[in-house]
Amino acid sequence: MTAHPNKIEEENCIQPEGMSFWEHLDELRASLIKIIIATIACSIIAFLFKDEVFSIILAPKNDHFITYRLLNMINRWATGMDSTGFSVSLINTGLAEQFIIHMKTSLYTGVLLSSPYILYILFHFISPALYSHERKYSVRVAGGGYIMFMAGALLNYFLIFPLTFRFLGTYQVSTEVTNMISLQSYMDTLLMMSLWMGILFELPVICWLMGKLGVLSASFMRRFRKHSIIVILIIAAIITPTSDVFTLTLVSFPIWILYEASIWIVAKVHPDSQK
Repeated sequence: MTAHPNKIEEENCIQPEGMSFWEHLDELRASLIKIIIATIACSIIAFLFKDEVFSIILAPKNDHFITYRLLNMINRWATGMDSTGFSVSLINTGLAEQFIIHMKTSLYTGVLLSSPYILYILFHFISPALYSHERKYSVRVAGGGYIMFMAGALLNYFLIFPLTFRFLGTYQVSTEVTNMISLQSYMDTLLMMSLWMGILFELPVICWLMGKLGVLSASFMRRFRKHSIIVILIIAAIITPTSDVFTLTLVSFPIWILYEASIWIVAKVHPDSQK
């Protein structure tokens, strides 16, 4: 005897029966309280470990940062000479600015540290309403999206932002003009570029999902490859704090690599799109 399709769907759905609207609301409130408590706890820890947190955040402004040391090793191997060292000092222009930046940074760090737990709580809240196949795809999308976002932020921290900061922070039209970079400008640029790079690194995950749904094909992406390059350059110009060619190229290249990788991913999940 063959089971009715609706019967099978009901069995695959793991949503608990009998929960009223107010019970769902209570569950949501409990989840939000857990998220807030976790974020506040991690933010307090970050606030107390101020020296350690800011030693990491401010590391790219020093010439002994790991990226600069690696580039110096490459330069020494290629030319037999060390790269020119640099030194950029940050200034503070507001009475309460350093304290405010400390508070904001602690909050952002708290969100970052608690993000795996936040993701778990959110998924735990919505998973009862999902069917088994929806749950499987949700895990892949959420997990893949989180990993790719962190990869984009780390790439910015270790490569894009340090090279951008070194280039712009030491650039002078004349030796008579001294660069004076504010702490606020440094923090805003680092945060903005990290956020945008994290978002842009979601491209393969989004393309994978759209390919699975059959709304995006690899042939379509190949057909509009030239147009995508223009769009990538425009996005890079919006992300970067300046319009210099060096920074624009530095940001555009990894995005273009992601686009090409997304074509390959879509072709794998949607074989018909290879034609």
